[in-house]
Amino acid sequence: QVQLAESGGGLVQAGGSLRLSCAASGRTFGSYYVGWFRQAPGKEREFVAAISWNGGTVYAGPVKGRFTISRDSAKNAVFLQMNSLKVEDTAVYYCASHSGGILYSASNYNYWGQGTQVTVSS
Repeated sequence: QVQLAESGGGLVQAGGSLRLSCAASGRTFGSYYVGWFRQAPGKEREFVAAISWNGGTVYAGPVKGRFTISRDSAKNAVFLQMNSLKVEDTAVYYCASHSGGILYSASNYNYWGQGTQVTVSS
């Protein structure tokens, strides 16, 4: 079993940047994909990005070119660099460990962090 903890959220103006971190404990991420999801009030949890054990990345359309996912296997951590933030990026951001199947589906992730709030003001 793995425990995940996100950090780095906060309040930022539109156009600004934030870097989210996801630290794992209990076991390593190993060969699993690690994903970032977000959930805005009244909306479903949506896929943001994922990274494979060897650095392969996948991004959702709305964040492609603005967000960068990376991992530090030595530190058992995954990061999400968010640039050119928009008001519509406001949400609680979660990291999660993939268990198999389609990467975009939250139901295919079995371990989740508690989330970190990102608020982008206009």
